[in-house]
Amino acid sequence: MTQVVLRRFEADDVDWLVEQHGTLYAEAEGFDDSFGVLVAQILADFVVEHDPARERGWIAEEGGQRLGSIFCVSNGAEGAKLRLFLLTPKARGKGLGKRLLQACMDFARETGYTEMVLWTHESHRAACALYAKFGWQLVDSKPVRSFGVDLVEQSWRIDL
Repeated sequence: MTQVVLRRFEADDVDWLVEQHGTLYAEAEGFDDSFGVLVAQILADFVVEHDPARERGWIAEEGGQRLGSIFCVSNGAEGAKLRLFLLTPKARGKGLGKRLLQACMDFARETGYTEMVLWTHESHRAACALYAKFGWQLVDSKPVRSFGVDLVEQSWRIDL
């Protein structure tokens, strides 16, 4: 059995990430194509503009097969934002989400950020439970219509 490794995101991961986000969210939640467009724009901006000393993306991989992702990006001088946290269905339930979240938060702390924020949806129950377990606080929740469906948008934060 091969080991799951967390490696740095590379530009050639973009197409896979856009496809996975688009497909998985369409299947699980009925999201329309606008979600994939948003993910593509986030990644295009990251590839061109990110500061490698303060921002990083990780890809979880096993035997050359990508299983998930997470990103830490700047949200001002003191704050970081968690983005694009994803696990493929075959990767779920193996503790990989914990490893990705821990790596992202550790990087943020080591980089000198004092807080992290994230934006998600209430329907992402497993991820929200993981955030709460790691000490994140739900700071806002509101109904929205996004990506062609009715959702409850959530904002979370944590002091690092």
